[in-house]
Amino acid sequence: MFRLFERKRLVFLAVIILVTYICNTMFFTSSHMEVVAATYTYGSRGSVVREIQTRLKRWGYYKGSVDGIYGYKTLAAVKYFQEKNRLQVDGIVGNKTLAALGINKGSVSKSTAATSNTNNQNVLLLARLINGEARGEPYEGQVAVGAVVLNRTRDPRFPNTIAGVIYQPGAFTAIVDGQIHAELQQSSINAARDALNGWDPSGGAVFYFNPAKTTNKWIWSRPLIKIIGKHRFCS
Repeated sequence: MFRLFERKRLVFLAVIILVTYICNTMFFTSSHMEVVAATYTYGSRGSVVREIQTRLKRWGYYKGSVDGIYGYKTLAAVKYFQEKNRLQVDGIVGNKTLAALGINKGSVSKSTAATSNTNNQNVLLLARLINGEARGEPYEGQVAVGAVVLNRTRDPRFPNTIAGVIYQPGAFTAIVDGQIHAELQQSSINAARDALNGWDPSGGAVFYFNPAKTTNKWIWSRPLIKIIGKHRFCS
């Protein structure tokens, strides 16, 4: 009788341990779901959705509250962002839309204050690059130069930050000749903001050049997307 009781007690303890393990595993998976989730859509919740809302709100696409709940207003804002960035307009934030938003595992953990501060620095740096590269160009062409910088941050052939792209050795004449430090014009600041807000007049270009000034034969081999002012924008 004692052995039977002891056997039942051991079975009971084994069941308790198994149930505890399963519950802990389910909790761990749930708590880490946002790190590995591939898509976010209507009804999704959490810190990644909050980051999506934060960026869309900062760039003028989203007017709702940053609550981490993917509702109708977030859906509309995502579709608007996708349309402006020539992505599939389906309201689903998958890998391509996340990349266009500049969201990755590291960026989600940043505080709002730090992200805002970084964004202000990016506006100023991008504005100075535009100012040095495209002063006197049509406004659309100035925005397009900023868009090229942002397109490069999403292209694996280039650094993934605005500063990294701009200061990549030999990437921009304005860095080499010091024009990045020229007196900053308001149109350059406005163009930087428009580019950061998702306007891309370049059509997705990652290169541009002025035919009257370049001596680089290789750049002429790049497929032309469009011409704006004196610049040819290429893929």
